[in-house]
Amino acid sequence: MHERLIIATHLFVSNKMTFLRQSLRFSRLPFMCWRCRRYSSAHTGSVERVIAAFRAVIGDEGLSVGLAVREQHGRDESVHRCQPPDVVVFPRSVEEVSALAKICHHHRLPIIPFGTGTGLEGGVGALKGGVCFSLRKMDQVLDLHQEDFDVTVEPGVTRKGLNAYLRDTGLWFPVDPGADASLCGMAATSASGTNAVRYGTMRENVLNLEVVLADGRVLHTAGKGRRPRKTSAGYNLTNLFVGSEGTLGIITKATLRLYGIPESMVSAVCSFPSVQSAVDSTVQILQAGVPIARIEFLDDVMINACNRFNNLSYAVAPTLFLEFHGSSKSMEEQVSITEEITRENGGSDFAWAEDEETRVRLWKARHDAWYAAQALRPGCKAYSTDVCVPISQLPQIIVETKEDLIRNNLTGPIAGHVGDGNFHCLMVLDPNDPDEVQKVHDFTQRLARRALEMDGTCTGEHGVGLGKRTLLQEEVGPLAIEVMQGLKATLDPNDLMNPGKVL
Repeated sequence: MHERLIIATHLFVSNKMTFLRQSLRFSRLPFMCWRCRRYSSAHTGSVERVIAAFRAVIGDEGLSVGLAVREQHGRDESVHRCQPPDVVVFPRSVEEVSALAKICHHHRLPIIPFGTGTGLEGGVGALKGGVCFSLRKMDQVLDLHQEDFDVTVEPGVTRKGLNAYLRDTGLWFPVDPGADASLCGMAATSASGTNAVRYGTMRENVLNLEVVLADGRVLHTAGKGRRPRKTSAGYNLTNLFVGSEGTLGIITKATLRLYGIPESMVSAVCSFPSVQSAVDSTVQILQAGVPIARIEFLDDVMINACNRFNNLSYAVAPTLFLEFHGSSKSMEEQVSITEEITRENGGSDFAWAEDEETRVRLWKARHDAWYAAQALRPGCKAYSTDVCVPISQLPQIIVETKEDLIRNNLTGPIAGHVGDGNFHCLMVLDPNDPDEVQKVHDFTQRLARRALEMDGTCTGEHGVGLGKRTLLQEEVGPLAIEVMQGLKATLDPNDLMNPGKVL
């Protein structure tokens, strides 16, 4: 019967047992049918049995239907409005994740995986209600193999947490998206960041994944316990799940590549007369074979914001922030080649730093770019959108983007990972002004289509989520979308895994 309700309320009362009883009786927030969005029936009984089944797996403390908890798990750092789940569960092991997924599968309840909520495209909103799987309690670092340069982590482990764990081993994990995101969440969104030009993105640094599928079965994408540095055995299921944004399964373990901590690190900052000269320097540095670790770009608006926010005195001009990793001997050659190239392209105000304290101070403008941008309009919200184009197209798209911002009176300083053609507009807007929100939305659509016209992508590292589904169709074409939908239907025929995202 389609009119019977599966209910989990947002009423708030202090006594948890009374709270659950009242929530089951009075809530108006139903789980939704995946196909027609009508109220779904509980195929094997009432909601009391569903909640009881959850509690039998994870106990009273492992479940919440409180409004504040649900809203916390229905939003990320994007401008997409909060759409909370009906229930939040907190499993502690893959066995519990599997058992809970089986219950959801049996009752046709949507499943939304949740890591740290640092995403930027609305990937955790519960569009059709359902159950949020908050994975923060699964926070163990497992199976560190120092001699093989790999480690396995649970989904509650963040990148900073892992590197703190590795501090005395001489190893580190270099993929750095900025936020202290969970590593399995980073795998789910195919995150990257400032070190990608040297060390690659999550897609190049994940060796194996443990994934709980929509029906509760547990898949090891490269075989249970396997961790070779390369393989040509069969389809690449690992990379199928990297970037799937929770729409194909719940990542419960990730085996990752590690790297030796460099003997020496040197940082530099250099300003340029134009975007073109800064990008020309970048291309020439890469062509010269300099193994640069980070090469970041800030436009004049962003530099000005950083100067004001941190009381700095950088030249208000297009600026590169660079970092080199290697032996002390190799540093000399890298620095010499880079300095020569930048000077030939008009680079000036060159500042070098080797000791950690000075390097941190040198990079402060780039690290605080988000807060500096937001400070341009106190009381407003910052929203970051990203695109990626071939490096040769970077000057043109940045110039056109800046003209677009000025023409539409929008605040959007630019920062980017210029070494791989990826950049961000840090949009600052009043979320309570519907006209401005619409203008920002229209701008981000134009920016993405501008990137597609230049043979780029609508998202270099933020993912598709809610905001870029139409753009994904334009980018890859109808046949590719059809193939993706076929894969989704095979692994998740009832569309329970994070429905409404990506496709």
